[in-house]
Amino acid sequence: MVKTMTGRELDALVETGEKVVCDFFAAWCGPCRMLSPVLEELSGEFEGVTFAKVDVDENGDLAASLKIFSIPDVFVFENGKVKAHNLGYLPKEQMRQFLKNNL
Repeated sequence: MVKTMTGRELDALVETGEKVVCDFFAAWCGPCRMLSPVLEELSGEFEGVTFAKVDVDENGDLAASLKIFSIPDVFVFENGKVKAHNLGYLPKEQMRQFLKNNL
């Protein structure tokens, strides 16, 4: 399950050091709407990983601090730091491979 969070909630989660996959999106973004069900499906395949999504329009400060200028942008956080990110839509198999390579 992918949980919608505020930037503050995501910051607190990342600070715990656990593995987090976060989809930075906007409601008006077509590729974001295409990616959302892909991440929802994949979230059940990775144990010990929290899947989240943050609306960049509502959390502009966080998006700016992470230098997010285009969306969707999927970030992998581990040990409180950005481990990897993928800009743009990926089909399910390619997103699965990105996550396997970075989790």
